[in-house]
Amino acid sequence: MRITVDGTPHEVEAGISVTAALRTLDVKAVRRHLVTSEPRGPWCGMGTCFECLVEIDGQPGTRACLTAVRDGLDVRTTP
Repeated sequence: MRITVDGTPHEVEAGISVTAALRTLDVKAVRRHLVTSEPRGPWCGMGTCFECLVEIDGQPGTRACLTAVRDGLDVRTTP
């Protein structure tokens, strides 16, 4: 599958979550803490902690761990 992360195209494995794809690309931080601006990254991997929020195909606040990779996906992080 071909996805774009922060404007850079990447080839990733089909059938995995966006969080898993980001980890394979060595993307550790996907957003900033609202108060401290500290980098934050995925934590629970099952949708309960909301630490994996990214913008996917123009939709902000999408949980990367609950979104499956699909060809042409556009992911924006805010590290």
